[in-house]
Amino acid sequence: MKLSLFNEFKNIIVLDTETSGLSFKGDEIIELAMLRVCNKGSGFEILDEFDEFIRLSPGRVLPQKITELTGITPLMLETQGLEKAVVCRALENMFSVEKPLVVAYNSQFDMCFLYYFLAKYGDTSVLRNIKMLDAMTVYKDRRPFPHKLCNAIEQYNVDAVNSHRAIDDTKAAFEVLVAMAEEKDDLMSYINLFGYNPKYGVSGSKISSVTYKPQGYEPGIPVYEL
Repeated sequence: MKLSLFNEFKNIIVLDTETSGLSFKGDEIIELAMLRVCNKGSGFEILDEFDEFIRLSPGRVLPQKITELTGITPLMLETQGLEKAVVCRALENMFSVEKPLVVAYNSQFDMCFLYYFLAKYGDTSVLRNIKMLDAMTVYKDRRPFPHKLCNAIEQYNVDAVNSHRAIDDTKAAFEVLVAMAEEKDDLMSYINLFGYNPKYGVSGSKISSVTYKPQGYEPGIPVYEL
């Protein structure tokens, strides 16, 4: 099993967030999961694994629909959740490893939430010059609509679960990434390149280091060749 991304990057950090809603500025991260994966020659090894709940700010209420979707309850956040500053330090430490590549499925969503999270409770400079790869952008170049993580898991028949819990979705995203590389290892062409639906435009604030290109529902010319 090979992944040519390791020719350029020493650490691949796969992450996922669960949030109290869809607004990058108005809602909050309630769970953050991160895996730091390295290449050990004969295979991959997870060197660091982080998965923690995050307490809501005072006065915030977790919507019932989020509990129904994720299984995360207000009591879990209150009794098991970490303070935001503590999670920021863990995030900053993870991103400070040697030659990291940050991977997520729908990276635009997660990175926007992380930026505002760090802006309030940590240090956004840790994101400076970070290289990113959006696994969903790759998948949309490979398979027709729909493009949810559960669809990618099914299409590539990987042994993973999409549970709407951050740690499960993080592990699933990495398995999908490996499967896509085995199918066609052009993943280096997607570094800091995010596709977006031309009907709706880019969701959230644009990331200055990222190139955005319109990407339709059906695969065609790879977005990096447009």
